[in-house]
Amino acid sequence: MDLRNNMEFEIKNGFLPNMYNSDRLKVLEVSDSSVVIKMNNAENRGVFPVDNFEYWVKRGLLVNVKEQKRTS
Repeated sequence: MDLRNNMEFEIKNGFLPNMYNSDRLKVLEVSDSSVVIKMNNAENRGVFPVDNFEYWVKRGLLVNVKEQKRTS
């Protein structure tokens, strides 16, 4: 997956790192090794290794909002 800044994802049930019961997250920054995110109900940012973030996307627990709109 080609991750970019400002991408938004809907958070589905089963996304374990969702400690703030958020329904969306936004990608703030992407590097070769990490993804910095901000959940809509959290004040703090979070950091995931790229592989870990892509795992959640592949499992369908993070759904790209733009991709979701195209398929609806």
